[in-house]
Amino acid sequence: MNIARHIALIDELCFRPFPAEHGPSDVGFGGPGHHVAVLETGDVPVGDPARRAVTVDQFEKGRDAVYEVLASRWGDVDPWNLQTVLLRTEREEIPGPWAWLAVRSGVAWLWEVRGTGRWLAVAVADRDPADAVRLLALVTETAPP
Repeated sequence: MNIARHIALIDELCFRPFPAEHGPSDVGFGGPGHHVAVLETGDVPVGDPARRAVTVDQFEKGRDAVYEVLASRWGDVDPWNLQTVLLRTEREEIPGPWAWLAVRSGVAWLWEVRGTGRWLAVAVADRDPADAVRLLALVTETAPP
């Protein structure tokens, strides 16, 4: 993992204009009011839980290394439990980027990016065992629910 490259991309996304429509981008995808960057993707065959667990552990360490850099800039934050957001989707309308993230990740580091009106979440998408493990950065103008 190249943490410096991840931080540089996150910095760029904090100021990059949002796309007018939903669709793929050069770093992942985006839509009105949000960007999602896939910082890393793990290539783990479906049905290999041991390798998947090792990959998830590596990606969590990468997520936490990104946290260390950003916490020194924007302050320490507590982990944000996305399980509660996922449960809330059953009874209330959760804004798109947050509902999407909650379906894919169990926990995220979350900051309000000073001076931009944007929020940043860094998470490991590992909920779906049939999907690749991914280290994600979500930048949005929508406040977390």
